[in-house]
Amino acid sequence: MTPFVRALALASFVVLSACATRPAEVSPSAPAPVPAPIPAPAPAPVAPPPPANALAAGVTLSAAPPFVSQMDAGKALSAFKASCPALLKRQDKSGLAAATAWTGVCTEAAAVAPENAAAFFRDRFDWLSVGGGKAFATGYYEPEILGSRTPQPGYVPIYSTPADLTRCTRPDGGTGRGRIDETGTCVLYYTRPEIEDGVLANKGLEVAWAADPIELFFLEIQGSGRVRFPDGSVMRLGYANQNGRDYVAIGRLLKERGILPPGGANMQAIKAWMRANPDQGRALMRENLSYIFFSELTGPGPLGAMNVAVTPKATVAADPNFVPLGAPVFLAMDRPEAYGFWVAQDTGGAIKGANRFDTFWGAGAEATQIAGGMASSGVALVLVPKGSAPVASPSSGAITQP
Repeated sequence: MTPFVRALALASFVVLSACATRPAEVSPSAPAPVPAPIPAPAPAPVAPPPPANALAAGVTLSAAPPFVSQMDAGKALSAFKASCPALLKRQDKSGLAAATAWTGVCTEAAAVAPENAAAFFRDRFDWLSVGGGKAFATGYYEPEILGSRTPQPGYVPIYSTPADLTRCTRPDGGTGRGRIDETGTCVLYYTRPEIEDGVLANKGLEVAWAADPIELFFLEIQGSGRVRFPDGSVMRLGYANQNGRDYVAIGRLLKERGILPPGGANMQAIKAWMRANPDQGRALMRENLSYIFFSELTGPGPLGAMNVAVTPKATVAADPNFVPLGAPVFLAMDRPEAYGFWVAQDTGGAIKGANRFDTFWGAGAEATQIAGGMASSGVALVLVPKGSAPVASPSSGAITQP
């Protein structure tokens, strides 16, 4: 230690010692300072409610794309023809076109040859952008799972609609699917965990039994599928009902928790993680309280929300508040498989809001691969009969009816 440092240390010690032994000086009492008032927190901004339908989201007239695939148009024309009888009877929720507006184009469609489908859609329809048109599309398919017609060890039941599942009004005023309890009160229906734990067991509701609960879970997400039995026979299942609980996307949960990367939460990756982590996978499935009930299909199918058989590579699920069910839709997407004409013939629990779509790919290995990895962004245009579209004034944004 240098002399200077030693001197500095000694001086510091003396000062500290003096501070420690000298009596504290008592200053005259003074009034305590008044603390400044704490400002009230600023009110949290209130997010506006989401638009209720297409008109509330905003509708503008758009031009048809310069290049249209005739092959896509031909398949969409066939799906549109099949939808027309139901389309003419449905009450439109979107506000884009009344049922009566479709009479002319449905009559014309019956006589249009497949090779003229693109010209028919281009010339006889108004092409509308709803809510800006920025679209996102996923995919669904008709899965095939292994199962049995009788209960087997390790198999899980596939249920039909329970008799006590009904629509009723709860004490809080909410109306929807539920059940009437022993006091005569409308309550929410049983959750997925309750159903999986056996609350519906031994009531004669079993349609069949699935060999793999993970595969059954994903069949529920698709809404329809096939069960192949040991003798090679196949039962086709269609959506019959739902327990009224909110759908929770488990892929989103895995991304939010950092278990799967944002771009890696496709169906194949989710299944692989669940099989590698069976206990966590089962718990994850049970976070989705929604449960789907099925019925056996004996005719054409699977059936969409219009009760019309859906068409592979032509049917798209959409929110009927923003797209009239039965209407053609043109998707200009960044995935070439999804680019082209579709027809809104179905709905889905996760398909909500303007420009959210779910493309249908049919059955088989190719359909499973495409649908499971489909996550496509782009622009959507909704087609309604020419001259019937409410459009936004370019200057004011006001909706005007033709």
